[in-house]
Amino acid sequence: MVITIMDKGFEQIISWKKARKLNQEIYRLTKQKAFSKDFALRDQVRRASISISSNIAEGYGRKTNKEFIYFLNVAKASCYEVKSQLYLALDVDYVEVDEFEEVYGICDEISKTIHGLIKHLESKL
Repeated sequence: MVITIMDKGFEQIISWKKARKLNQEIYRLTKQKAFSKDFALRDQVRRASISISSNIAEGYGRKTNKEFIYFLNVAKASCYEVKSQLYLALDVDYVEVDEFEEVYGICDEISKTIHGLIKHLESKL
């Protein structure tokens, strides 16, 4: 079930919307039999994914663009962490190539939109 909330705060940010989708996909993948039993990797990739959306939201709630940029950079770094963990999941046959490519693509989109938002905010400093 997907609940749609009016776009008022951080929910309006494209990167956050894409990160929410990523969270759903990561949880779907990590519920699969073999992946679900690898507690260390399962929990780590979930935490990294959650970190992306959480840091975007937390940064939005900060007082300055400088602080927001800091949290966006943390979110972007977590995106790269998820990508690395997806490679491991692929290497140990927890995910199929098409699943890997789909979720990796979502990470790429998030990274690009975060980068664009950072550049926009830096131009306002």
